[in-house]
Amino acid sequence: MRSTNILDEISDGKLYDIEDIVKADTCGCNGCNDCCCDVGELVVLTPFDIYEMVSYLGVEFDKLIGNKIELRKNNKISLPYLKMQDDNKNCSFLNEEGRCMIHSKRPNICRLFPLGRAYQDDTFKYFLQVGNCPKEDLKDVKVREWVGIENYDENKVFILEWHKFIKALGFRLKFVRDEKELEEINEVLLDSFYRLKVGEGENFYSVFFKDLPMIKSRLGII
Repeated sequence: MRSTNILDEISDGKLYDIEDIVKADTCGCNGCNDCCCDVGELVVLTPFDIYEMVSYLGVEFDKLIGNKIELRKNNKISLPYLKMQDDNKNCSFLNEEGRCMIHSKRPNICRLFPLGRAYQDDTFKYFLQVGNCPKEDLKDVKVREWVGIENYDENKVFILEWHKFIKALGFRLKFVRDEKELEEINEVLLDSFYRLKVGEGENFYSVFFKDLPMIKSRLGII
């Protein structure tokens, strides 16, 4: 996540909404996977990202830890990140041909590139990360078409709520210094959101928002 105060340094200085046109279309990457290399510290995974992955791969969240993803501490919060391979720093989801094995269910941050999100006033817009994609002469494309997220409105509400939740949890943990308590809080976080179970007739969003108030209360977040 990047804040808008650095937009002039990394973008064209514009903010884009979902129906706007932006020069971000690579027209096919033609075998390039530059944006999948050495970005492990940048790609923090949301519960929705993990839900999409495990549903697609047919594996449990814990089976991915250490192999495809890694847990990292950020402001005392333990969150899953995409794991890079030790030898070449390529994403662990790249196959031998350098193509993404979960492309249709790739994380939202990967899906956006070369766009990023700028959060402001309880919403977000998009910015273009100029120069970050090595491909020249990117073409115009509608943001909605480029992002390609199903149920976009529901997804946006989730992203905003998760962003707010993580900020609140980070503030809460500033006052927690006992390592055992921190470990317990992080286990509740992972168990409640990243091991989330979706039953028949439910979807990710309905379960997430049903459980959220109880989990916030359990973690001491108002």
